[in-house]
Amino acid sequence: MAAQKKKRKRDIEKNYPVKQFVKKLRRLADCIEQGQKFQIQVAGERISIPAAAIINIEHERSASSEEIEFQLTWPLEKK
Repeated sequence: MAAQKKKRKRDIEKNYPVKQFVKKLRRLADCIEQGQKFQIQVAGERISIPAAAIINIEHERSASSEEIEFQLTWPLEKK
């Protein structure tokens, strides 16, 4: 059995044109609704999000801006 390659830590924000962002959100919503995993490529890396991922919405406010984050969180499988 081949050894699992250790993934590097990563913290990336990627901006998308509105039409592309909406298309990704629709695919995500469809997968969540159907109880299926969701796959997305972000900055060249393909990510597979399991159907059991925890979904939450975060709101942040500072003196100069506000931010909403739609988050999906899941534990990594140990191999």
